[in-house]
Amino acid sequence: MSDVFENAQLEDEEEEESLDEKYLTFMLGEEEFGINISFVTEIVGIQAITFVPELPIFVKGIINLRGQIIPVIDVRLRFEKEEVEYNDRTCIIVLQLKDLSIGFIVDSVAACDQIPNESVIPPPIAQRNYHQKYVSGIGKIQDKIVLILDCEKMIMEDMGLSMEAV
Repeated sequence: MSDVFENAQLEDEEEEESLDEKYLTFMLGEEEFGINISFVTEIVGIQAITFVPELPIFVKGIINLRGQIIPVIDVRLRFEKEEVEYNDRTCIIVLQLKDLSIGFIVDSVAACDQIPNESVIPPPIAQRNYHQKYVSGIGKIQDKIVLILDCEKMIMEDMGLSMEAV
C-alpha cells in the first residue's frame, strides 16, 4: 500500500514540475508573451464589458462570467501600446491568483508551450522600459523568443492590491 502512495506522490510531483515549465503564450501585435499555465483557469472570447469609473485606463471594466464578476485588464494598454479594435481573435485569458480571478484581454492566444527552465534567462535590466518590471524571464523556443510575465506583480503592484486583502 505504501508503494501505491509513494507512486502517486511521485506522479503529483512530476505533474507539478511539468506545469512549472508550461506556458500559455499569447500575442500583442508581433510580440509573444507567456503566462505560467498554473495561473490560467480558462480562455473565453471577448464579450460585453461593463465600464467601472475611476479605474486605471488599462482596466477596461468587469465581465459577468457564469455569475462570477471578473475585472478585465487590456494587456495592450497596460504595456502602453496602441489601442486596437477588438476582433474575433481577441480573447480574455482568465487567471486565478489566490482568491482573485482576473481577465487579461489579449490580441490572440498562440499556444501552450513547454519551455524548460534551462531555456529561460533573466530579462535585461532596463530602467526606462516601464513594462520590463513585469517580465520575469525570456524563454527561448527554437528560433522564437517569449517574454514570460510575472502575473502577481503585474496585477497586484499597479492596482494597489495586496494578496492578503483578497
